[in-house]
Amino acid sequence: MKQTVKSSGQKIMNNRLAVLRLELDYELATLYEAMQNKDKRKVTECKLKLEKLRKEWMKLHA
Repeated sequence: MKQTVKSSGQKIMNNRLAVLRLELDYELATLYEAMQNKDKRKVTECKLKLEKLRKEWMKLHA
């Protein structure tokens, strides 16, 4: 039983990490575009979102 729960939890964590990778890639692309357009508001928003995603990434790897 414990093995099943542990396996299920690992699967959920791996799925979340995959989604996080996609979110990070998208946000980095958005940041790049905002920098090219010199959109300071959007750059700030992207940086805040990236920081939030980074913190979640670190928690999952801890």
